[in-house]
Amino acid sequence: MSKTGYRPIRSFVRREGRLTAGQQRALDELYPRYCVDWPGGRIDVAAGFERPAPLVLDIGFGDGDALAEIAAAHPDRNYLGVEVYRTGTGRLLRRIESEGLTNLRVLLADASELLRDGLAPASLAGVQLFFPDPWTKKRHHKRRIVQAEWLARVSDRLQPGGFLHMATDWADYAEWMRSLSEAEPRLDNPYGGYAPDAGDRPETRFERRGRRKGHEVFDLILQRVDV
Repeated sequence: MSKTGYRPIRSFVRREGRLTAGQQRALDELYPRYCVDWPGGRIDVAAGFERPAPLVLDIGFGDGDALAEIAAAHPDRNYLGVEVYRTGTGRLLRRIESEGLTNLRVLLADASELLRDGLAPASLAGVQLFFPDPWTKKRHHKRRIVQAEWLARVSDRLQPGGFLHMATDWADYAEWMRSLSEAEPRLDNPYGGYAPDAGDRPETRFERRGRRKGHEVFDLILQRVDV
């Protein structure tokens, strides 16, 4: 419960399948090695990596495959993947170990709380939000992670010139993201609309599933500007 006495609205519901033996071992043995410690308050993210580098926050990495591919392709950046589900976290931890991804760390936490309480202004080179829960029913739109307040907080945490890359396969959510981001003065859309391609984002499992259902995929790639 928040300090004001109101329970915050969550953009997720904790539901996950049974952990495999390998995933449980990864959480028990590898998470302490490859996590960023966050006891509360402002976090020293740089202390969790082997060397300083521009930091990209990946929110809700799912099974972790796309994030692992991005981190491997950009060794000049550090990546912090934040997830609430242990199954995907265990899977990603095994990839970090097997592929020696020294520029990738994970955190089991609510990313909105981390943005609010744990990260300093202008501390991020980028934020990635790929295929968040669209909360398709209108009465559930308040649960969507992308809200005006969230975009304002992301803008504050981004360095000038930093990026926010969002992707969804729900047209209604894409328009929601686009409309709200256009109202945030610190976010510029260099494409004037949806990006012509996925940029650095590899195809994800959620994207493949959406395409099989006939869904179009929308990418918004925005840049933090001074105002």
